[in-house]
Amino acid sequence: MTTRTVDATQELAAFLRTRRERLDPGDLGLPTRRRSRRTPGLRREEVAELAGVSVDYVVRLEQGRGLRPSVDVLEALSGALRLSPDERTYLFDLARQRRPDDAAKPATTAVPTLARLVTDLSPLPAMVLNHRYDIVAWNAEMAGLLVDFGTLPPSQRNSMWMCLLHPRTRELYVDRERVVREGVAHLRAAWAAHPDDRALSDLIIEFSTRDEQFARVWAERDVKIKGRGRKVMRHPEAGEVSVDFEVLTPIQNLDQRVVIYRPADDASRSALGRLSAR
Repeated sequence: MTTRTVDATQELAAFLRTRRERLDPGDLGLPTRRRSRRTPGLRREEVAELAGVSVDYVVRLEQGRGLRPSVDVLEALSGALRLSPDERTYLFDLARQRRPDDAAKPATTAVPTLARLVTDLSPLPAMVLNHRYDIVAWNAEMAGLLVDFGTLPPSQRNSMWMCLLHPRTRELYVDRERVVREGVAHLRAAWAAHPDDRALSDLIIEFSTRDEQFARVWAERDVKIKGRGRKVMRHPEAGEVSVDFEVLTPIQNLDQRVVIYRPADDASRSALGRLSAR
């Protein structure tokens, strides 16, 4: 049995044809034509009119003639063909184009199911972050380990802000240099993925201005996304606590990620247990 890689150009052509053919012109408010249609769905002329492109361009796309449509054209086609979010993502992937920043205004609250998940993960400390590192949900165990997030103004409820600028949490990590480096490398990747997010850019400017270590590490341009690892903290009440962290990204909410801490040893398990019992 032989296998072939996907021919993205031909698949793009076939996908556009099938999406066009499934649409009912009447549902789109298009005039009903007296003569019967030889094929189901919209005509290419109608798609071209709805998308604001030429009929010839639609023809060439559906014939797989090697065109690479721009982001604006893909957006127009997505709207004209009434693509679902998943279909839109598929179209952009086939065209090898970066999708416009859907998360330019990331949620300031967690998706309800993720908020419940964080609660259900108790007694493990857990929280939900968006791509800016804003903390949008947490359980009592995470608040006990780090800080009572509810007492902070929303602008400071950001894990990177706390690591760099909060008077208590900036001294929490035993290996602060490594933690900052990992955070900066992750933040740089988020910055590249969300170039139009002004709030994220403003955060980076604030960090660069107010924290010398951040400015130095940011200038090195390291990029790395770390989804698991270990952190050692020096807690003012529980003493030294080592946790293994895991970062999970829900498929349907790619801008939100669940961060879970697990005790790395028996002493840390006991320390977290004492904090949880408070």
